[in-house]
Parts: sequence; structure tokens; C-alpha cells
Amino acid sequence: MKQRIITGIIAGIAFLACTVFGGPWYQGLLIVLALIGYYEFVRMNQFKWWSLTSLLGFAGVIYFVFPWKGFEIRFEPYFIWLLMFLFLTITVFSKNRIDIDRIAVMFLGAVYIGIGFQAMIDARYTADDQGLFWTFLLFGCIWASDSGAYFAGRALGKHKLWPSISPNKTIEGALGGVAIAIAVALVFAWYAPELLSFSKAIGIGLAASVVGQLGDLIQSAYKRVRGIKDTGSLLPGHGGVLDRCDSWLIVFPFVQLLALLPYS
Repeated sequence: MKQRIITGIIAGIAFLACTVFGGPWYQGLLIVLALIGYYEFVRMNQFKWWSLTSLLGFAGVIYFVFPWKGFEIRFEPYFIWLLMFLFLTITVFSKNRIDIDRIAVMFLGAVYIGIGFQAMIDARYTADDQGLFWTFLLFGCIWASDSGAYFAGRALGKHKLWPSISPNKTIEGALGGVAIAIAVALVFAWYAPELLSFSKAIGIGLAASVVGQLGDLIQSAYKRVRGIKDTGSLLPGHGGVLDRCDSWLIVFPFVQLLALLPYS
């Protein structure tokens, strides 16, 4: 537990510092995290990181996460189709030694991780030049939801939420996470009413908590299928990048999809 707390404090301070500094510090950190996350995904699926399939996935992740807008280069959505096409050609050239099932998983991982981290970068550089506010809002809601769910579950939890996927999570804990996330979002609205209305704050807090908890369950379900406890060991006591960022990868794209944040 001591190691977990120390690691969490050091990693948290470093992450928050890079977020505040922004620019290459924040972008570079997220690119590194995305590549490590995909490396963990590759290992989970028993691929070698240097295989053609894995390298293609790494290239896809870099394309998704790279801050093209800073170089005045337009992000081309059709690259997703091109990435899919290149993955599919591997089944042909490998004569089905690498079949469609494995290709589909690796393509899914590149999109899941790449677009998830891309949305985090987009949120930091929104059109109203208040990206730090919106980024902290979403992270605040996610972390509040996690903490609220944990403590509410410990204090009040009686009914299991989804025991076949995550046996320790409870319905009471999930509801507590939603309530705390909405409360944090309302604090942000009180602090900056010119940026965030109370009604939108409720929507963001609700969305961040619900889909964030779903993102955590998605990762739990996947690890259960693969028979592993953690996706990696980057952070002692905390697991890997995908263990720590599972909610982030879902919340940031989802909130932007709902147009709850200003467009970048």
C-alpha cells in the first residue's frame, strides 16, 4: 500500500505538471502513454511488438495522437479506413497465418487507444482557449467518480453491479460515483459560470461518471478473458497504462461526441 501511495503521488504530480505546462510537455507525455498502452495491448494479445502487425498498429496510434493541428496539417478521418485496409492485407500476404480475428483485435486496439488519447489532446486545446479548464473538469469528474464509487461502495455497497466482470463493484458504489462526479462538475460551473452552465455541468458529470465506469468494466472484462490481473507494470502498485487510463480513453471521446466541450 505504501508503494502504491508513493507511486500515485509522484505520477500524479508529474502528470498534472505536464498538463498545466501544455504544449510539447502534455502532447509528448500522451504520445508516450499511448505507445506504452498499445505495447501492453500487443502483449495481452500475445503478439511480438516487432511483428509487422504490431508495427502497423503503432503507426496507427502515432497518427491518431500526433498533434497535427500544431503543424497546420488537417487530420484525415479516412486514415481509419486506410489503416483497416492495410491490416486486412496482412491476412492475404501471410496466407491466413495471421487471420481475420487477430487482425480485427489489433485494429480495434489502435483505434481504441489512439482516438482515446487524441481526444485528450483535443480537449486541452479547445477553440475558446480554455483547454486547461475543460481538461481539469473531465479529469476531475473521472477521479471524483472513481473515489466516490470506492468509498460509497465500501460504506453502503450491498448489491453487486456486475459480479461476473468485476466482483467488487456495487450498485451503491456506482451511484455514489455519479453523485460525486456531478458535484465536482457543479463546483467547476460555480467557479466559471461564463464557461459552464449548471445544466451542462450536470450533463458532463453524469456522462463522465457513467461511461467512465463502463470504460473500467470494459477493461476488466478484457483482462478477465485474457486471464491477467494487470495490463502492465509501469506503475508499481497501480498496473499499466491501460489499467490507469481505461476511463479516460472512453470519457474524453464520448463527451466530445456529445458536443459538451467547445470544438478545438
